[in-house]
Amino acid sequence: MADPLLFNPRTYDPAHFDPETRRLLRATVDWFEDRGKRRLIEDYRSRAWLGDFLAFASKEGLFATFLTPASDASRDGQRWDTARIAALNEIFGFYGLDYWYAWQVTILGLGPVWQSDNAAARSRAADLLAQGEVFAFGLSEKAHGADIYSTDMLLEPDGDGGFLATGSKYYIGNGNAAGLVSVFGRRTDVEGPDGYVFFAADSRHPAYHLVKNVVDSSKYVSEFRLDAYPVSADDVLHTGRDAFDAALNTVNVGKFNLCTASIGICEHAMYEAVTHAHTRILYGRPVTAFPHVRRELADAYVRLVGMKLFSDRAVDYFRSAGPDDRRYLLFNPMTKMKVTTEGERVIDLMWDVIAAKGFEKDTYFAQAAVEIRGLPKLEGTVHVNLALILKFLRNHLLDPVAHEPVGTRADAADDAFLFRQGPARGLGSVRFHDWRPAYDAYAAVPNVARFREQADALCEFVTHHAPDEEQSRDLDLLLSVGQLFALMVHGQLILEQARLTDLDEDVLDELFSVLVRDFSAYAVELHGKDSATGAQQDWAVAAVRRPVVDGARSARIWERVEALAGAYEMAP
Repeated sequence: MADPLLFNPRTYDPAHFDPETRRLLRATVDWFEDRGKRRLIEDYRSRAWLGDFLAFASKEGLFATFLTPASDASRDGQRWDTARIAALNEIFGFYGLDYWYAWQVTILGLGPVWQSDNAAARSRAADLLAQGEVFAFGLSEKAHGADIYSTDMLLEPDGDGGFLATGSKYYIGNGNAAGLVSVFGRRTDVEGPDGYVFFAADSRHPAYHLVKNVVDSSKYVSEFRLDAYPVSADDVLHTGRDAFDAALNTVNVGKFNLCTASIGICEHAMYEAVTHAHTRILYGRPVTAFPHVRRELADAYVRLVGMKLFSDRAVDYFRSAGPDDRRYLLFNPMTKMKVTTEGERVIDLMWDVIAAKGFEKDTYFAQAAVEIRGLPKLEGTVHVNLALILKFLRNHLLDPVAHEPVGTRADAADDAFLFRQGPARGLGSVRFHDWRPAYDAYAAVPNVARFREQADALCEFVTHHAPDEEQSRDLDLLLSVGQLFALMVHGQLILEQARLTDLDEDVLDELFSVLVRDFSAYAVELHGKDSATGAQQDWAVAAVRRPVVDGARSARIWERVEALAGAYEMAP
């Protein structure tokens, strides 16, 4: 019997979606399964461009259906629906991050377009999607990275109301094939933020010069250069501060996709790892008979379940966001930072078990072990997103307000607010519902109760031992505090989703035993920071807890993990 908590292509039926969404998701799974594991791996090893996949997506209208907002739709079923976008992320991650990447950078390239009031550009983008084209997001540069204040893409007025754009962009996915590239630059005749411009370019234009693929991969991560590229009024998407906000708000939309891609990678790798370990005999016993192996695989399993629970619940807040409810601005960097780093831990735990098998060229695991590393490093580093999360700490922990309850959002609605988020500032004014009821609902679960003690201790730390003005300049110390806060938010949304899905309490208890250990480890890390005060060190030691051990519960979790052996294997 398939584990209902994990994606399994053999049994996958997204019945909670409308018929056309179900058809497209299932058709995507079937395309990969029909292609087979050997071809999948060979394309990855040979760095083959994704032409066959993009032809399939074009034929089915996959990108056009999932990535055209309802306001720009030309046929039924087209909408921007974060729930089904997340489902497709998971599928792409399951079969290979190269496929996900072409889709992800298309999403980023569309962000500035769908936020624009330029009707001609929007119509052009919708037509290109309908034709099966991909898109690109021309923001970062070789010399400046994503420091958009320092862009060297310069737009010189041409005397006829347009511009000639000259400059280069670096690390731009799909830059080799994009029908439309959203490019960020600045005018040469206007100083300061008022001079920013987002404009649409075509990679096939003679003034667009593709330099190279900067990575050794099927993912075409390009460097391109514009030489006096003509930019007309119909090409201008945003100007001034609006262009700056469009860049950040696009990243808000795009970074959310990293969590579910990470989940898909871990799920495929887990089927392979558990099957291999369970069928390999060592010293006369299956590898899975050894206690340390069972612990590592069980930890990997519950961490993966936690990744899914958190991400599924975050979808609801993303879809329910509005001008008066911007809680997604915390949960979004959480999915990008916390879920993707959990993905790395899941892969590492399984790799410790299967060891040399994880290098073999005929396994999915070999590419999973490489690709899982990229997700925490895309759309802002872990450190950048941790620093962002810290901006919400005090309001979230200590100053809750009433919000209307947010239920499960699998409805066929258009998430229009994502393209009218407004100015990318004011994070300190974002307010949250009380986190305590989520924990109170599971107070009888031993390790949830144990972790709640640590969450309460964190509130005490923020109230009485928060970093002073000098320590607030020590980012190394602050990041340790951020990890503690992230764990508490991670646990909250896991518990909310557990309640909505009636999760088996054995799984929840085992998962929170892991989170208790994690909190204790980060507390010890804080204790050792150079600038930690004596009071902060004392607090850190007092916050350490031992999980509640239950051998019978752990045995039941192991039965779930063991059942994954042979539950799925991709056809050759």
